[in-house]
Amino acid sequence: MTDTTTFPDPVYRDTVLAPLFEGVKTHFADHMDAINRAHLVMLVDTGILSREEGKAIAEALDAIAAETDRAALTYTGEHEDWFFLVEAELKKRLGDLGGALHTARSRNDMDHTQFKMALRTRAEDALARMLRLATALLDKARAERDTLIVAYTHGQPAQPSTFGHYLAAVIEVLLSDIRRLDAAIAPLDLCPMGAAAITTSGFPIDRARMADLLGFAAPKVNAYGCIASVDYVTGLYSALKLPMIHLGRVVQDMAFWSAFEVGQLHVPRSLVQISSIMPQKRNPVPIEHLRHMASVAAGRCDVIVNTMHNTPFTDMNDSEGEVQQAGYGAFEHATRVLDLLTAFLPACSINADRVARTTDAACITITELADTLVRSEGLSFRQAHEIAAATARAVIMEDAPLKQGYPAFAAAFAETTGRAPALTRDAFAEAVDARSFVTRRDRIGGPAPAALDAAFTGYADTLATLTAAQADRLARRSAAAQRLDAAFQDLKGPR
Repeated sequence: MTDTTTFPDPVYRDTVLAPLFEGVKTHFADHMDAINRAHLVMLVDTGILSREEGKAIAEALDAIAAETDRAALTYTGEHEDWFFLVEAELKKRLGDLGGALHTARSRNDMDHTQFKMALRTRAEDALARMLRLATALLDKARAERDTLIVAYTHGQPAQPSTFGHYLAAVIEVLLSDIRRLDAAIAPLDLCPMGAAAITTSGFPIDRARMADLLGFAAPKVNAYGCIASVDYVTGLYSALKLPMIHLGRVVQDMAFWSAFEVGQLHVPRSLVQISSIMPQKRNPVPIEHLRHMASVAAGRCDVIVNTMHNTPFTDMNDSEGEVQQAGYGAFEHATRVLDLLTAFLPACSINADRVARTTDAACITITELADTLVRSEGLSFRQAHEIAAATARAVIMEDAPLKQGYPAFAAAFAETTGRAPALTRDAFAEAVDARSFVTRRDRIGGPAPAALDAAFTGYADTLATLTAAQADRLARRSAAAQRLDAAFQDLKGPR
């Protein structure tokens, strides 16, 4: 059967090829240019192309870059994609030599290399913002080390703690998320160039040289895996999703704490919006924006990871240009969450009066009364728990603060043990005091000042290590860019 159609079909052009072309213009053209230049240097270094050939191609690449108005380009279908557009421009200037640049490579290894280059930029940016958030939270935690709060479990007042202790818990999770993102960047640092279509090349290419010039730590070893493996995609988006979920839980706490009925968290005026009709309203709507932006970011991560599900372990478009571009929205939302939370949490403060009233009304120090009875009266914890529970019920029924509950305590103690307590009224008052409660919990991980200070030192050390590791990677890539530019310029100079 004779096929009289011509490429591209107009619907395919408009629905697939044109959007992909625009995506390359926006996201990948600079990376493709760097790959072209590095590959040319490598071809000359290895003798696959002569220096004269390299010089001509280098000059042509510079001319194309200088004479092409990328923003004005639109997809016409004359060339299948951006790669073939550049190759056509090379051939226009150099004839058959223009096609020599593609020796020992494929669009396959080029695509995955430029995808990794685009992703590592976004990943490092997200990591830097997470590090800034962790630093801001650590500063805030140190400042709020001794600020009492009511800690809630199951939505009910539970025990006293401090805002610094709460933030320390947030920091620990965030540091784990930072480590996961840092680990997810490692596969992005392995270069696919030299894999060609899927099996490397019969030419004497230097894959290590390509990796070095493009700022990668090393080549990705298995050529099949360079093209077929998408773990650099799934691992990265999984690592980006987790902090959005984890920070979203903190944001939900902020919504609860700032509610009028709880009133523990004060959100400053700069982060509060008013009602258009109700003059009494103080709406901390940044909390809602944080919540939904984190959810959108997590959802976009799921879109990318789920797109890889049940795909073949080979070259496929399911992991390429359009999917890559779709994922960038996850980074856009995630960075907004990180930036806003870095501004929001340090700006908030704890309403000490409301904390004190809730502490009294909910008897949240009663656990320490039970502990004290075990230590000072020689009771079993269950006996002590029963006495403490009876004490709490009595003062709550009387709508009195726990610190005034010594008579109820003494009665409950006598009823349970058959004797009067040795615990004095002053000792009782100390046992049910919120500050005393916190100070006594000085074990590893507790809210007491010494325990928190030790934790803060550990967090700071971890942050310093992670920050230094990122700085080393960024410095390596910057130096590689300079080496690539110098090597490329050298191709054009006299020998």
